[in-house]
Amino acid sequence: MTRDAMTCGGCLLSAAGATVATLWWGTSGRTRRHLGNGFEGEGTDYGVLWTELPLVAVAGAVLPALAWGLVAYLLSRRRRSERHR
Repeated sequence: MTRDAMTCGGCLLSAAGATVATLWWGTSGRTRRHLGNGFEGEGTDYGVLWTELPLVAVAGAVLPALAWGLVAYLLSRRRRSERHR
């Protein structure tokens, strides 16, 4: 794979991870309860939107990117060792 393809793949995986993590967080029972789905709005806490949501989005973007980077590093290292044989 070329370097541009690896970079593009990492970016796409990172964007997909952030999207999936945010959607998963938004549909969880705990989040729905905090955003007003409790009994008569009981337990509504909009603070989760600026405390938890950014952390979920960043973690969803960073973890797949780190995994992609590790795989790319290991593959490039393997190719280099095969060339030197």
